Amino acid sequence: MLKIIGLLLLVAIIAIVVIAALQPDTFRIERSIAIKAPPEKVQAQIADFHAWGAWSPWEKKDPAMKRTFGGPERGKGATYAWEGNKDVGSGRMEILVADPQKVAIKLEFLKPFEATNTAEFTLVPQGDTTTVTWAMFGPSNFIQKVMCLFMSMDKMVGPDFEAGLAALKASAEK
Repeated sequence: MLKIIGLLLLVAIIAIVVIAALQPDTFRIERSIAIKAPPEKVQAQIADFHAWGAWSPWEKKDPAMKRTFGGPERGKGATYAWEGNKDVGSGRMEILVADPQKVAIKLEFLKPFEATNTAEFTLVPQGDTTTVTWAMFGPSNFIQKVMCLFMSMDKMVGPDFEAGLAALKASAEK
């Protein structure tokens, strides 16, 4: 009986390793929203980390979070580091690109796990609205591939993107 249980466990472990190894080497999560505001008004709130308090979903998850700003006030080179509770962890962001139609951010997570990804906001004017797409993408190492077999990154982060975009819309449409 113990042999059978051990054999089944070994087969399950091998199956998990093989399936994880076959997963993509990268991931991408994105959400979009139409905002009734010009791109420059929306971009100003994204390219200034000081403005994120009005719309970032993670700011609300830990109001006592320690924040550190560096570099220029806004735009390329601006940095934002945070250290918070278990819901937000700790990490650092740096704006790499702050164009009228795109803001790209290097996103480094330190806790609860280490990862370096890219957050990207694209702004596409369409009449009197701006379609804003918030994406996060990066590499998936083997551990992340195994984790994604049991939980969906899209389902974990997607709702936060949706809440953040809704708050960005409310803020930009004032």
